[in-house]
Order: sequence, then C-alpha cells, then structure tokens
Amino acid sequence: MKRIEPKLAKAKSWEDDLSQMPADEYELLLMQLGASTARLKPEHFLSILWGKQNDKDFAATLDATLLDIAKFNTDIFSVKTNDGQKIVLFDAVTQFVASKRDDFAKAIINKLIPFSFERIFAEKFDFYATLFEYLIKDYNKDSGGKYAEYYTPHTVAKIMAACLVQGPVKNASCYDPASGSGTLLMNLAHAIGEDRCTLYTQDVSQKSSSLLRLNLILNNLVHSIPNVIQGDTILEPYHKADKGGGLRKFDFIVSNPPFKLDFSDYAKQLDSKGNKERFFAGIPNIPNKDKDKMAIYLLFIQHVIHTLAPKGRAAIVVPTGFITAQSGIEKGIREHLVKNKMLGGVVSMPSNIFATTGTNVSILFIDASNDGNVILIDASNLGEKIKEGKNQKTLLSSDEENRIIETFNAKKAVEDFSIVVSYDEIEAKNCSFSAGQYFDVKLVHVAMTPKQFDKQLAERRERLKGLFQDSEKLEADIFRRLEGLQYE
Repeated sequence: MKRIEPKLAKAKSWEDDLSQMPADEYELLLMQLGASTARLKPEHFLSILWGKQNDKDFAATLDATLLDIAKFNTDIFSVKTNDGQKIVLFDAVTQFVASKRDDFAKAIINKLIPFSFERIFAEKFDFYATLFEYLIKDYNKDSGGKYAEYYTPHTVAKIMAACLVQGPVKNASCYDPASGSGTLLMNLAHAIGEDRCTLYTQDVSQKSSSLLRLNLILNNLVHSIPNVIQGDTILEPYHKADKGGGLRKFDFIVSNPPFKLDFSDYAKQLDSKGNKERFFAGIPNIPNKDKDKMAIYLLFIQHVIHTLAPKGRAAIVVPTGFITAQSGIEKGIREHLVKNKMLGGVVSMPSNIFATTGTNVSILFIDASNDGNVILIDASNLGEKIKEGKNQKTLLSSDEENRIIETFNAKKAVEDFSIVVSYDEIEAKNCSFSAGQYFDVKLVHVAMTPKQFDKQLAERRERLKGLFQDSEKLEADIFRRLEGLQYE
C-alpha cells in the first residue's frame, strides 16, 4: 500500500490513515495491488485487533478475523485437493486451546504488535528459513512417522539445491512429489531465483500442505500456490502434461520421500498397464507381516525418474542401503540409471543427520543428460555429534557443507572422501553407488614387537569370536521367522 500511495509512507500511523479512508478510495487502492498480494479490510489490521483485546470473547473475534481474511483471499491462497476442492488459508486458531482462550488470543496480538514486518521483508528466504526451521523442528516427533510428514534438515536441503543449480537458470519448473512443508523446494527456488521458477507439489497430508503454502507466501512464491495439490502422488499423480500426453516432465525435482509405509490397500492397483513405464523396476510385494515397513520410497524414486525432463536434474534422499543392495528393485533402479546414463552422483551423509531417525541416508543425484563421469562422495565421517532431547544428531559446519558442494560440482577426487568414476567402472562393481567401494586399498606397515603383535592378535580373535556369536543369534532368529512364514 505504501508503494502505491506515497502519503502512507510518511504517515505517523498508516493503519489509522487507511482505517479512516473513504470506502471507495480504499477499494481503489486494493485494486492496484499485485495479483499475489493479500487483501485486508481495515478491521483485519493488528492495530484494530489490539484495541479490541479487552472486549468480551476476544478469542472469537480473532478467529472470525482469520476466517474472514481467508475467505477474502480465497482466489490467491487456496490450495486444491485431487478432486478440485479448495482449502482456505486459515483455521480458527483458538479452537485448539482448552481454557483461557481470550488470554491466549491477547498474548498473540501483544507479541505481534511491536514487531516490524517491514524490517525483515527484504530478507525473505534468509530470515524465514531460520524461523521456519525453528517452528517445525519437532514436527514429526509425535506423529508416529506418518506419510509425508518428515522434516528435512536445512543442511541436506542446502546441499541438494547447491549441487543441482550450478549456473544461471530461467523459467524452470521445479517439482516435489512428497513436498511436506516445502523445505527442499524453498532452498531450490532460492538457488534459482524465486522470480525465475515455478513450483509444483503434491502431498497427501493436509497439515503439510498448509505449512507449504505458508512457506510459499513468506518467500515470495505466491504465484506457485495454484500448483500445490493435496493428494496421493503414487496412486493419483495430479500434474499432467499440457497436451494430455501423460504426466508432466520437470526441469528440477527434489524429494525426501517417506522410506517405509503400508500401501498394501492399493498396491495391486499400481500394477497396471498404465504404470508399467512409470514403475519400470517393479512394485514391492505385499508382506504377510510388517506391512508398515513396505519400501514406498522405491516407488517415489521411479516416479521421479519418470517425470524428469530430458535434460532435467533431480536429487532424492534415500536410505544408504539402497546404493549397495545386491538385488531386487533397488538394483534394478540403479542399473536403469547406469544403462541410460542419467546418474549425476551420490553423497553418503553422516549417521543421525536426521535427529528423528537412525536410518543412514544418502543423496542420490540424477542428471538426465550426464553421459560423462560420475562423482561419489563419502561424507559419513564429517560433522559434530550433539544431543538433541533424547536423540543424537550430527551437525555439519558451513565449511563442511561447502566442502561437499564444491567437491561435487567440480567432480574432484579427494583421497578417502570422493571418487570420480565412469559408467563402465560402476557396472564392473555390480552398479554400486558407494564411494568407499572404489577407494584404493592401502597397506600400512607398522613396526611392533612380538609381544605387541600377540596382544593385538588376541584382541582381534576375541572380537571375531563375539561377531560369530552375534551371527549365530541372527541366523537362529532368521530361521525362526522363516518357519513362521512357511506356517502362515
């Protein structure tokens, strides 16, 4: 409003001036706002709400204001479900407070009143990324690991974006098929330039879609809100090609999909003629037990490969076991990437980079036009271990993040850290994507006395004995499980 009407910029209180403005003049100002800017009525202003905080049922007033703002801006901020239903921006916030709702509402308004949103407006991503990480750091703590409700650490998001975007880009389409709150896409858009890309998402979780929409609003990406879809990507992918020729293809894809999830209720539906090309390596079988451990991430990887443009690039978070599995769908996907020369590289991350899961992860980079060498990085020894609540977490320093990024982008071989290999070399290693399997084996000669030698030999024998005992216990457990399966 201040940019449109210079007098407001000089006013002692722009809110007071706008509140006293004739209705027709105010309406004219609203009409001049950009298509992605929220419209507010004077009664929506924080200063007006602050003046009403001692009124009876102030909580109801705040809730009604939020709902009215959402309704007034339906065309700008609504997201769609698979069937086209619109979901508005706000819910009534105090409905979730058991008692003292008026006090809760007052506390919100009194915290917001002295804060200058104009001061941080120009910072955009750099300010909001930190704020957003704080707000959702415990996002999945009590949800039991539900589908699409995983939070990706900023370190991982930064590395993915910086390794994908290695030069100027314009008019790029960016996609995340399991977008969650949008951390990966926000980093990607910031690396490209928010005004040089359009984002497309799909996520089954309404909570995640709401947080993603907020992230888009805060980061000057309102133009992408119509492309935010709440729905099941695997069962009903929404984004189609403009001319109806199958699914849309994207220039950049990022994703941190759920690794395991029970999708047994629709697994057979996926095994159709129409999905043969999309799920080229196969669909995981439905187990008799532990259906919640079905490897749904394998479907997301195949979906990403299928929806990548001919010269597109993608980055996906995968369990590290994927990069070395000797058989099954995992190996089939890796063989496809090697055969079709579309592997960009792999970064194996330190353990506990995700505080909420003990699963070791790697970042799989796909480059549909990479017919040259591939960079494999073992970053598993980097980082500092810290305690976060009951969990242990590994934090990378900025220097360590930059080391990974610079090594990857330069395709630089560094002893015991990275290796540059050809597709032929990868095939010779059974399509393993693990950097460690390509490092040279070094023989180190250490001088020691016979007594020292005997001591080390005894220690190793004792350790080996323990490993054999553990192995026997595991084998016995496996046999028991197999007998149970045969019985079923």
